[in-house]
Amino acid sequence: MSYPDLSIEIAGLHLRNPVIPASGCFGFGREYARFYPLNQLGAVAVKATTLKPRMGNPTPRVTEVSGGMLNAIGLANPGVDYVVRYELPWLANQDVPIIVNVAGETEPEYVEVTKKICASGLASAIELNVSCPNVAAGGITFGVEPEVLQDLVAAVREVCTIPLFVKLSPNVTDIRKIALAAQAGGADGLTLINTLIGMQIDIYRRRPVLANRTGGLSGPAIKPVAVRMVYEAAQVVDIPIIGMGGIYSGEDAVELIMAGASAVMVGTANFTNPFACPQIICELEDFMRKQGIRNLEEIRGCIR
Repeated sequence: MSYPDLSIEIAGLHLRNPVIPASGCFGFGREYARFYPLNQLGAVAVKATTLKPRMGNPTPRVTEVSGGMLNAIGLANPGVDYVVRYELPWLANQDVPIIVNVAGETEPEYVEVTKKICASGLASAIELNVSCPNVAAGGITFGVEPEVLQDLVAAVREVCTIPLFVKLSPNVTDIRKIALAAQAGGADGLTLINTLIGMQIDIYRRRPVLANRTGGLSGPAIKPVAVRMVYEAAQVVDIPIIGMGGIYSGEDAVELIMAGASAVMVGTANFTNPFACPQIICELEDFMRKQGIRNLEEIRGCIR
């Protein structure tokens, strides 16, 4: 066993290290594989997959803001059948665990996409994106009402044959209630936080910069919110947490792990630095070596 040991066991998955590119920020891995072998990563979380292909929102749908970026991509993706046929087989040959992010507008859509992904035998885990509007409930977001979320997770749990993570939205009053609802529904783990809702205005044209008006805020600006929410969720649930939100360095990763995360996801940093994840892995290992930390369990959730 090497020293320090970065490997982890999480919800039945063995990862070489705790660093995972976040869904929506890494495509299906093909572009980044030109820069480094993907098996350097702990796992790969692919972009959101829906039942049918989606073109996403009109442009402009990405803009840089102070401390990060706003995006309103709108879950653009080729649909689950294409993903299963063309994307996952390629990624399955890269010797890295695959986490498939699943999204939908109704509970049956989530269930159907999950069934197709599990039946393919190519994915290692499912990540439910619950920051989606529930059209059957008047557009309320799945992830903001504990009862609605618990019902969704329970329905997916019945058909999900691989580890099931639930990606929580920070746009709630009390993240602890949402985390407990996901656990009660049968989640094997949580990922948090998703983006915060934000808006930018072009003061010269006197209109929103994004065609969608609002978008998801990500990047360094949201890291303190992520640390706080991971800490709060870790105090009340018994399932593992993958933390994310503004991670740009190994020390950022350590902060979320100390707050209670077992692993971390790296999102916006990948857009400005395609080597962000490998560098964070090296920085994390270097920090552990200098601090005499043998494995991540020594520091996980050490903040009380």
